[in-house]
Amino acid sequence: MSGIPTPRKAAEGTGTGAGTTVDHLTETYRAHYRSLLGLAALLLDDTASCEDVVQEAFIRVHSARRRVRDPEKTLAYLRQTVVNLSRSALRRRILGLKLLSKPMPDMASAEEGAYDQLERDDLIKAMKGLQRRQREVLVLRYFADMTEAQVAETLGISLGSVKAYGSRGIAALRVVMEAKA
Repeated sequence: MSGIPTPRKAAEGTGTGAGTTVDHLTETYRAHYRSLLGLAALLLDDTASCEDVVQEAFIRVHSARRRVRDPEKTLAYLRQTVVNLSRSALRRRILGLKLLSKPMPDMASAEEGAYDQLERDDLIKAMKGLQRRQREVLVLRYFADMTEAQVAETLGISLGSVKAYGSRGIAALRVVMEAKA
């Protein structure tokens, strides 16, 4: 077996005497990177995650190489690390999906949003049916959030006229909106 160092070569390699050497790990990387990538691909669904998992496996085995007493077991150790890291990646994804799938409590459902949009459309149509001054007063008063005095100044009409147009406009809107309900 020329690719696997003997115990004497292990002591002479760039690592210390016990465990897998850096040279042996480098050889294992060159020889088995693609097969480990294939193993990760069977467990995960995207290439980037597979590459990340295999790279992380080599980093972890490199850090723990002294614990791999038998250099012939380096590949088995790498395979198991790839499997474990793939499982962890899948767990993180599942957890992320569970957290994303729950709607926020303050968010309206799609049905509520559609209903609100229909009501808004009905209100806009009803507003278009008002007299021009009634529409102007209501838009400035309630949508632009102006005071009655500000509306009177903006439109150049008296405060009493603002109150009268506003009152009549709201009454007309109420009739139209209740008829649609």
